Amino acid sequence: MKVLLAFLANTVTNFIIGLMVAKFLGPEEYGRFALAFSIAVVVQTALYDWLRLSATRFYSQRTRENEPVIRSTLGTSFVVVSVFLASSTLLYSLIGPELDFDSELILLALLTATANGLFDYSTALARARFEDGAYGRLVLVKNILAFILLGGGAFLFHSAGVALAGGVASLLGSVFLTRASLRDPDAHCLGAQPKTAKLLIAYSAPIIAAHLLYTSMPLAARSIVASVYDFAETGQFALAYDLGMRAITAFGSAFDVLLFQIAVATHEEHGEDRARIQVAHNMSVVFTFLLPACAGLWLVLPSVEALIVPAQFRGPFGHYLGLLMPGLFAMGIINFGLNPVFQISKRTGPLIAAALAAALVSLTLLFALPWGADASNLAIAQAGGYLAALATTIFFALRAQPVWPSFWDLLAAIVATGVMFIALLPLRSMAPGFATLLLQIFSGGAIYGVMVAAFDIAGLRTQAIAWLRPRLQRA
Repeated sequence: MKVLLAFLANTVTNFIIGLMVAKFLGPEEYGRFALAFSIAVVVQTALYDWLRLSATRFYSQRTRENEPVIRSTLGTSFVVVSVFLASSTLLYSLIGPELDFDSELILLALLTATANGLFDYSTALARARFEDGAYGRLVLVKNILAFILLGGGAFLFHSAGVALAGGVASLLGSVFLTRASLRDPDAHCLGAQPKTAKLLIAYSAPIIAAHLLYTSMPLAARSIVASVYDFAETGQFALAYDLGMRAITAFGSAFDVLLFQIAVATHEEHGEDRARIQVAHNMSVVFTFLLPACAGLWLVLPSVEALIVPAQFRGPFGHYLGLLMPGLFAMGIINFGLNPVFQISKRTGPLIAAALAAALVSLTLLFALPWGADASNLAIAQAGGYLAALATTIFFALRAQPVWPSFWDLLAAIVATGVMFIALLPLRSMAPGFATLLLQIFSGGAIYGVMVAAFDIAGLRTQAIAWLRPRLQRA
């Protein structure tokens, strides 16, 4: 529960910092920031994300004590990858052709990729060992430093480069200041084994390939918007995607941060059959929360835009996010509901097929849809690609997972979300503001909560009673 609270606090802080950066940079400079950050995400995914995935899947308190080769190999691999990236960057700067984008921002993007890779790897280690305190300290220190350095840099200098540099410093600073809590006494460079690294890479490679395709889509979209329109339109487009994806990731990850580790532990202790049952339950929980969350986000969008979105971004923000929302929901279900099916079984190849379907459909829509005064066609193409990926992932998951959530649980969640949506739809036409937002949130939460309790959707009422009963008896 502590790690969940820490994760939620981290998500809220990231939202605030993201809005601060957008407000103080303005649409044009934020467009440069967003394009550089997309480069960082692609590089991090390609070079470092396999460390996070491997730590989440193969590292635990048991392997820490009995198989130090896992941590030794992961730590040494991070150093090797970082040296490779630095050497390649230096070599390119000496003999490579000049790029169109600002070279300073590209260098900062590469530093961001390394720093974020190290931070995500460190948080994965803490999560895998269920060390709530270490995870909480990492997140707390990073958030404090990011608020001061990243947000403060954007406020004082109005520069994408300074903001990126502040982000790098906050990530590296958080890992440095909390490094003692993550140290493994038996892990060292000499304990690393190439064969272990090959095993970890073989598990992660299909996931990484799929993630690369997914993360390349926003980068390509932003590059096209900057080329066809300008950096100001890129900033408008990017803020809607960034905040929308963060919201969906927050809703999904808030449960995945615990549920996937429970599934891994179940696999270690009770075998694959029990793990599949756990994954099926996790799927129903993620769907039960993510569907109403996405519907609710669309319903409250006018008030959210009026209250928290910087004035320079209002209008395009709601327009683009509304177009992207179905695709963002699809990505949430893929990442937090369906991908664990393949991760637990260690058969992750189908994820590439889903990502290829996303890229193919997005390209097809991009050529088929007409160009207008803004980048609406790009938003629709991106959302359509994500929906195609969801359909493809479901197709392969049906063949790989013999245990699935109850059909009635999924239907009940859809019906409950529909009831909530119809009941709240008239409120969307009210004057946007804080009072309207509170009314929408509390009304929607109450309606959906009653439906969940009445039908015991995903077994949540049963679990809540089981959790409350001993605590009430002690009281």
